[in-house]
Amino acid sequence: MTNNFEQLPLLPLRGLLVFPSMVLHLDVGRDKSIQALEKSMMGNQTILLAAQKKVSLDEPKPKDIYRVGTISKVKQMLKLPNGTIRVLVEGLQRCEIKRYVEEEEEFIVEIERLDEISANQAEEEALMRSLLKQFEQFLKLSRKKTQETFATVSDIEEPGRLADMIASHLPLKLKEKQLLLETVDIKERYQQLIKFISNEKKVMDLEKKIGQRVKSSMEKTQKEYYLREQMKAIQKELGEKDGKHGEIEDLREKFEQSGMPDRVLQVALKELDRYEKVPQSSAESSVIRNYLEWLLVLPWTEKTEDTIEIAKAQQILDQDHYGLSKVKERVLEYLAVKKLTETIKGPILCLVGPPGVGKTSLAKSIAKSINRKFVRISLGGIRDEAEIRGHRRTYIGAMPGRIIQGMKKAKTINPVFLLDEIDKMSNDFRGDPSSAMLEVLDPEQNSNFSDHFIEETYDLSNVLFVATANYVNNIPGPLLDRMELISIAGYTEVEKLHIAKEHLLPKQLKENGLQKGSLQIRDEALQKLIRRYTREAGVRGLERQLATLCRKTAKIIVSSQKKRVIVTEKTIEELLGKPMFRYGLMEIEDQVGAATGLAYTSAGGDTLSIEVSHYPGKGKLTLTGKLGEVMRESAQAAFSYIRSRAEELQIDPAFYEKYDIHIHVPEGATPKDGPSAGITMATALVSALTGRAVRKEVGMTGEITLRGRVLPIGGLKEKSLSAHRAGISTIIMPKENVKDLDDIPKSVRDELRFIPVSHLDEVLKHALVGETHEDN
Repeated sequence: MTNNFEQLPLLPLRGLLVFPSMVLHLDVGRDKSIQALEKSMMGNQTILLAAQKKVSLDEPKPKDIYRVGTISKVKQMLKLPNGTIRVLVEGLQRCEIKRYVEEEEEFIVEIERLDEISANQAEEEALMRSLLKQFEQFLKLSRKKTQETFATVSDIEEPGRLADMIASHLPLKLKEKQLLLETVDIKERYQQLIKFISNEKKVMDLEKKIGQRVKSSMEKTQKEYYLREQMKAIQKELGEKDGKHGEIEDLREKFEQSGMPDRVLQVALKELDRYEKVPQSSAESSVIRNYLEWLLVLPWTEKTEDTIEIAKAQQILDQDHYGLSKVKERVLEYLAVKKLTETIKGPILCLVGPPGVGKTSLAKSIAKSINRKFVRISLGGIRDEAEIRGHRRTYIGAMPGRIIQGMKKAKTINPVFLLDEIDKMSNDFRGDPSSAMLEVLDPEQNSNFSDHFIEETYDLSNVLFVATANYVNNIPGPLLDRMELISIAGYTEVEKLHIAKEHLLPKQLKENGLQKGSLQIRDEALQKLIRRYTREAGVRGLERQLATLCRKTAKIIVSSQKKRVIVTEKTIEELLGKPMFRYGLMEIEDQVGAATGLAYTSAGGDTLSIEVSHYPGKGKLTLTGKLGEVMRESAQAAFSYIRSRAEELQIDPAFYEKYDIHIHVPEGATPKDGPSAGITMATALVSALTGRAVRKEVGMTGEITLRGRVLPIGGLKEKSLSAHRAGISTIIMPKENVKDLDDIPKSVRDELRFIPVSHLDEVLKHALVGETHEDN
């Protein structure tokens, strides 16, 4: 290092540094810099280039300029049109600014040249090789530098110049370059350069890895994007939405427009968010999707407007059903109250009657008359409570109960809902469905009906529930308490005749492809069909027989080219075969030990023949005919009463020691039970023991006590209709059932003679031959 001081103009550089032996172009635009440049050109064209510490300063002060710079030679100068000057400079030597001589018009500084400090030759050679090796590796990693750069640099033999040239090619910060410029010790400068290159290589390696990762990610993203676009195009061609996302948006829109209560909407949207997060391949996904679909398809606000017009309802009921005047009157009263109160709350109608009397079709007519949707569910044989309340939503295949399923079918919140065969529900270890039905049918509870699958409460208060049953005794008490019973006992012969002509025959003609006049059935033939080919409370058997006639007619018309078939009382046997039933009296003549009883079954009323015989023995009482416990007790009560009144009845008081008695009810394969055969058994016993015959035209019904009192029974209307069908003309009945006579159709009442009794003595007086009796 020497102490030669000299003065040079100073050109501050912004963001740039010039090393010795480095040649580059500079654009000069600041006034002070131009003045310094002109000053240099007037001299020996030498100028000091030093970097300023902050790039942003337009007018730097001496303190803002580094103290070490490079003495440079101005080799060319060119004025540009915009006023700036472009110069070509070459770095010559390092120098240090000692003081500023001028700084107003331009910077003039006093400098001291800095000489490099060399190491020994072997060490310099080693440092050069190491630096070149590091630089070569750097160039391989760097895409901006080429191998030509390395060829140019590797030809330099001077250690200091080599270090400066390599430093000029490195992407170093200004501070790092300034540090290298200020380092005059070649060994130290090489070590710093090797360190900088090593760090730069690490950074470049990391950049490369990041670049590869980003590229891989971008390739994957681009691939997914491409596939999604393809999928969108395919789905668009198929008319589908864009995958699950589109499906979820579609569901969300449907939920918001469904009109469901806010509490249900919040639950639905929460489940929708869950569905969006759950993978589509997951089992839970299908469970949630099923749940969301059920919430969507259920009606929440949709309803039909009631058009309750009593005259129109009357017309529809009369058009669809012949007879049943009291039933239709009760339905019209029900509708009238609904119209006045404008509310649905009230008793649940329960139509009770044997099969085939039109209970279901009557419920359909109610729906039709008030312009409501009709839904029917069958409760026969249901044992599982989940059938009513639904399954817990914890497994695939879980479903709502029958009630919610019915509401889905109805698509409105106010349908007419028929609960068919409500008397045939049962229970087992899976729960009691009849208890679940309590909530459905209770007007105070069904506004908040809870289904296990839906979980949220559902309002059933707008639904008009109608139930049907065959037998009242099979309906659980609490359930029966919530319903109003409307009895449909059955049809008389006259009613069946009209129903066959006006409803059943036209229906069967249409179903069998026959024209209106293709089949004609005379009234006497139709009456014979009703009396001798069917014996039922309803008209299903009658319809089946009419269907058979239509099929026979179709065959005749097709095979013989006839255009019309007329069925008469004589020709009906040719088509249907021999009659299946005998019309007329149960017995051809008065019989000893045989009495005709009247029974009430789930299929309507029926006649029951009870036979008694006695033979020598020791008083053993035998009961056969598959009798239930109640009928066995009735037989025991009748037997005990006769023993207590033996002398008065002109029976040997010791008969129970001399004879065995056998009571039999024919059709032993059919179970029989009920509390209305007591007086019939007692009459047959007295007849057998006294030898007096029982009048053949008499049918009887009533229970007996040990003191001979006759107790009231149920189903008098059904029993009377069955007696009328069987040709019985006189009915002995309990006196307390006189009030039920008004329920019997007038056409039947006019042909039957009813004898009310309160004691068994009165029964025997009217039933046994040889006793006098007065007409009632």
